[in-house]
Amino acid sequence: MNTYAILILAFGMSMDAFAAAIGKGASLHRPPFKEALRTGLIFGVIEAITPIIGWCIGLAASKFIMSWDHWVAFGLLLILGLRMIHEGFKKESIDEAEIPRRHGFWLLVTTAIATSLDAMAVGVGLAFLQVNIIVMAFTIGAATTIMATSGMLLGRFLGGAIGKWAEVLGGVVLIGIGSSILVDHLGLLR
Repeated sequence: MNTYAILILAFGMSMDAFAAAIGKGASLHRPPFKEALRTGLIFGVIEAITPIIGWCIGLAASKFIMSWDHWVAFGLLLILGLRMIHEGFKKESIDEAEIPRRHGFWLLVTTAIATSLDAMAVGVGLAFLQVNIIVMAFTIGAATTIMATSGMLLGRFLGGAIGKWAEVLGGVVLIGIGSSILVDHLGLLR
């Protein structure tokens, strides 16, 4: 994968964290930068760890499916992208009375884990490609930290409405990357 593909994948992976952070920011009364950065770091660290876990799982299975690895990567990214698009469209607005006023550490960790499960699945797919997983995980973590911090800050101004579209865009990006991997491995554009 080249640098642009790594960056696109990293920011694509961070879209669900961005969407969640917008919601978190919208639910607090004007969260300060310190709270936004704290949220971004929690999301970023967890999002950096999960692709490594997935990569290890993928390596264990790689010798069994090496001849069709590009189909596995494409399939995983397609499924994850479609799931993100579906989740983005099915989100509904939250009743004002249900909005929490303060986010605890464990609530943020739980939310970060939920939004990073797709990164673990992508890590499985990355095990079948020639990528440096440490660079990839660091890039995903850094992108997620930036996006989640920005999402918290944007959430206080934009509210929950934009979060839905951020997740849909993230899903479209994942499907595009999966299609690119498939086209590249099959040599369709040569």
